[in-house]
Amino acid sequence: MSDSKFPAEGGCRCGRVRLKISAPSLLTMACHCTGCQRMTASAFSLSTAIPSEGFEITQGEPVIGGLHGASQHYFCPYCMSWMFTRPEGIDTFVNVRASMLDDPSGFTPFIETWTSEKLPWATTPAVHSFEKLPAYSDFEWLTKEFLALSAK
Repeated sequence: MSDSKFPAEGGCRCGRVRLKISAPSLLTMACHCTGCQRMTASAFSLSTAIPSEGFEITQGEPVIGGLHGASQHYFCPYCMSWMFTRPEGIDTFVNVRASMLDDPSGFTPFIETWTSEKLPWATTPAVHSFEKLPAYSDFEWLTKEFLALSAK
């Protein structure tokens, strides 16, 4: 599920904003919602939930973009790459766009969300699929299962 080595570094397309993750993923996800499709100009967004204490911006100052709603989407102010999201009311993790990492190859999606909006040809190797977002209470067992599989 996530065989990446930590710490891992990454940045936006132009390199003006850089980030570092120093803790293993709690969960990896592909989101098929139309908002993610439009913000990534792709079929889905690929993200990894990183414990907040294991995430830092090492260069530059990202800005809030997207819908400017309760969940805050952070972008490079120059190239406008969507880099990470801080979900509404959740301070324990940061959702980092795995494709912003220098080596995103180890971040295979464990779950996929918003499959009710996915493009008919889009497929992922996700273990679990959800028509919308899983219930908040589901994240406890999903995280435990993900961490157990990642440890193997």
